[in-house]
Amino acid sequence: MHGQCKTITTPLLLAYYVEGGSQIVLSGCAIIVRGQPRGGPPPERQINLSNIRAGAMARRAAQGQPDTKDTPDEPWAFQAREFLRKKLIGKEVCFTVEIKTALGREYGIVYLGRDTTGENIADSLVNEGLATVRREGIRGNNPDQARLCDLEDQSKASKKGLWSEGGGTHTIRDVKYTIENPRNYIDSLHQKPINAIIEHVRDGSVVRALLLPDHYLVTVMLSGVKCPTFKREADGTESTEAFAAEAKFFTESRLLQRDVQIILESCPNQIILGSILHPNGNITELLLKEGFARCVDWSMAVYTQGAEKLRAGERSAKERKVRIWKDYVAPTANLDLKDRQFVAKVMQVVNADAMVVKLNSGELKTIHLSSIRPPRIEGENKDKDKRFRPLYDIPYMFEAREFLRKKLIGKKVNVTVDYIRAATGPGESTPAFSERTCATVTIGGINIAEALISKGLATIIRYRQDDDQRSSHYDELLAAEARAIKNGKGLHSKKEVPIHRVADISGETQKAKQFLPFLQRAGRSEAVVEYVFSGSRLKLYMPKETCLITFLLAGIECPRSSRNMPGGVQVAEPFSDEAMLFTKELVLQREVEVEVESMDKAGNFIGWLHIEGGNLSVALVENALSKVHFTAERSAYYKTLTSAEDACRERKEKIWANYEEKPVEEVVYVTEEKERAANYRAVYVTEICDTLHFYSQDVETGAQLENLMETMRAEIAAQPPVEGSYAPRRGDICLATFADGEWYRARVEKVESPSRVHVFYIDYGNREVVSSTRLAAMPPAFGTRTLPAQATEHAFAYIQVPQDEDVRADVVDCIVRDIQNTQCLMNVEYSGATCPHVTIQFGDTKDDVGLNLVKEGLVMVDVRKEKHLQKIVSEETGGGGLNIWRYGDFRADDAVEFGYRR
Repeated sequence: MHGQCKTITTPLLLAYYVEGGSQIVLSGCAIIVRGQPRGGPPPERQINLSNIRAGAMARRAAQGQPDTKDTPDEPWAFQAREFLRKKLIGKEVCFTVEIKTALGREYGIVYLGRDTTGENIADSLVNEGLATVRREGIRGNNPDQARLCDLEDQSKASKKGLWSEGGGTHTIRDVKYTIENPRNYIDSLHQKPINAIIEHVRDGSVVRALLLPDHYLVTVMLSGVKCPTFKREADGTESTEAFAAEAKFFTESRLLQRDVQIILESCPNQIILGSILHPNGNITELLLKEGFARCVDWSMAVYTQGAEKLRAGERSAKERKVRIWKDYVAPTANLDLKDRQFVAKVMQVVNADAMVVKLNSGELKTIHLSSIRPPRIEGENKDKDKRFRPLYDIPYMFEAREFLRKKLIGKKVNVTVDYIRAATGPGESTPAFSERTCATVTIGGINIAEALISKGLATIIRYRQDDDQRSSHYDELLAAEARAIKNGKGLHSKKEVPIHRVADISGETQKAKQFLPFLQRAGRSEAVVEYVFSGSRLKLYMPKETCLITFLLAGIECPRSSRNMPGGVQVAEPFSDEAMLFTKELVLQREVEVEVESMDKAGNFIGWLHIEGGNLSVALVENALSKVHFTAERSAYYKTLTSAEDACRERKEKIWANYEEKPVEEVVYVTEEKERAANYRAVYVTEICDTLHFYSQDVETGAQLENLMETMRAEIAAQPPVEGSYAPRRGDICLATFADGEWYRARVEKVESPSRVHVFYIDYGNREVVSSTRLAAMPPAFGTRTLPAQATEHAFAYIQVPQDEDVRADVVDCIVRDIQNTQCLMNVEYSGATCPHVTIQFGDTKDDVGLNLVKEGLVMVDVRKEKHLQKIVSEETGGGGLNIWRYGDFRADDAVEFGYRR
């Protein structure tokens, strides 16, 4: 029977048996032909050449069967196979089938070309002495067999091939199926291409290659890619991934039994990685472009032709949605172009992998750098220290933040969104994360993530192979990390990690007192704005002093933001948010200079902040986001502040929008009519502070407090709390045992350690440092909702607190002796920055306590501008007899000269 024309596109195999255990025997007298593909790989057909026999090629011993051995080539077997391979592979042939055995094996004659006028392949083999003629059972009427016999006789006479002298032992190859030290072998090649023949294609990206001239028969995996595969299940059945057969045929039809060059690139875990070079193209890149393969990160780094080419091929297939990418949806497919790429200004570096940027619309947006992980520390170490500060305590976190801060803050950057990471809930060992916009950020052509990684200040996130939510420059990031590891940079360094011993003295009054004189003498000090609480309240990092401080802007009165107070949430004042945003945009994470003038009772420093030659207090007033405070009168900036305030008031901007200037007559009339209100009430003074502030209880509610305490203590005695079961947190209202062994209501102000917890007794005003074992949870029935905190803070009106510590200590001692733990009469005179200012009288004599202090020369009078307070001030100054306390730099020591008791 005659067969149709076929194209040989697969290996020249002898007896390709699938039945009985996948045994393959190669020879120069059998070929496999294929028809034209139609919608997939075409069917195969094996044709064995009639009447001839070629030598059997080498065969490896069956794996797992120790009784079998490797079989070497028969003489001239490889040369016969090579003769057919070079003559037929990729060419069109026609054939006739003469015999078909019971097992389905077909024997026939193969002609090169489209018809039988072409070259007879069997004749050519016999003529070259590469095959012998089967003479058994010869029939005289078979012209083909007779012709072959004549050709064999001629070949013998010419001593060709098998008939040459020596028996052909020199034609037997030394086939080696393993490389003893593949890593050294690959390194010795120095990535130079070597000649090879592709002998088998396992799947689209894994081939069996014969390396020449050493005849190593090895398995090579294409670097940087992976095709769908054929998997063998546990029960022995084979499952095929989608497009696995098509990918295999794609590679077979182009490479199988072709002469190629291979660059052996790496050998991780005994797997040989390489790139196959063919004159008609690079199969690796073609597989990606046609959607038969996907990039794999672990081997892309060794691809010598450049990983960007592989990514480009994969990207092309994704965009066209071909084959394995037919259902592909890009991570940013739902975003408009303006949301995928935009220019923004960096406002804040949140962490080593995140920043807040300001869009052209004015909107603030948090951006995370794609595919990088900032420095981190194990969670157990963090949990042990309640004062854990990620920026300073995690190795290299501060360096990473500083790198981004110095390079980006206030600069415009190009943002390309790579993917949106969906919000995740908390797991057993993972925290919850809100939705994240992950992007590649560049400035001046520099990829910030790549720069960060190259310095060893971040690491790469490793993804699952099917996870496409990654940086669009992932390969560059991998290469940058490899360089950082090789050079021992940052996190990859073997040196000791840098330690930042930064003292946080925010709210630490005693520590702040120690720093105050030094900062006052230093004049302008360098600082970095770490955080902005409000328009005029900031947290600063002082590099030279290696400390963190809370800093209040001097000379202005800025709208207050909303905040949680013991009595509830304080509502934000108008334009407070605008003031905070203004301050953030101007100074957040910028390098500034500060002048410290003083400190408040909470340990917050007060002074002036300068940035790029400008004064932040003046800037806030100029933008109608703050008012001038009377304390600015003594400063060098008072005239500038008042001029700016007057201009904004005239324009009625922002906080001055509803300002109405009243006629002078009306103002005079009102001030003359207004008089000082004297409404004394009975109080019980419980605590005197070192700052001359004191705490008192209203006598009217004293009985309620006593009843609550008795009931609370009785309940605790009936059901004592378990010692150590309460974990205090800052701001908690709890129970605490005092030195007298009784339980009192308290508020946790600070937790240094379980053995040092700072508490404030809310009904008496005193403070103490106790162990957490002396604390217990507050029963709801006795909380501040049942009875508010009874201790109220007050300050003395009309007097100045002595700056000298010794003098102030004498004043405190005097007041403690006079009024602590006694019932007095108190009247609120005017409000202060932190608490009401009051006058207080002795309960029996009705003498004014503050006036007595002035008369004894212990304090100076604080002059008030309000007309309705002038009378009481005049009384305290003795009608002019003590006016010396109001003027000049009168020292307390000078009181002795004037006959006053110190």
